[in-house]
Amino acid sequence: EKRETKETSIEARVMLDGTGKADIATGIGFLDHMLSALAKHSRFDIFVRCKGDLYIDDHHTTEDVGLALGTAFDNALGNRSGIARFGSAFCPLDEALSRAV
Repeated sequence: EKRETKETSIEARVMLDGTGKADIATGIGFLDHMLSALAKHSRFDIFVRCKGDLYIDDHHTTEDVGLALGTAFDNALGNRSGIARFGSAFCPLDEALSRAV
């Protein structure tokens, strides 16, 4: 998925049947870290390249990367035929317990 705006230029790809490989470069260290963690723990392969107006702030880059990744996931899911998943999980973190239902 490619996204071009006045503020950003982004390429994003997602492989749902991946191994957890992350190749992320947004220019925002924390965003790169969080997207890499998403790839690792979901076992999706995620590729993101972004050039943004970071000299102004992080907002446009963060927002547009999210939009590009959302479109990449939408495209990867296709018509969603045959998807019948649900689940729940608890995940202990450093000082918290995360629950997904």
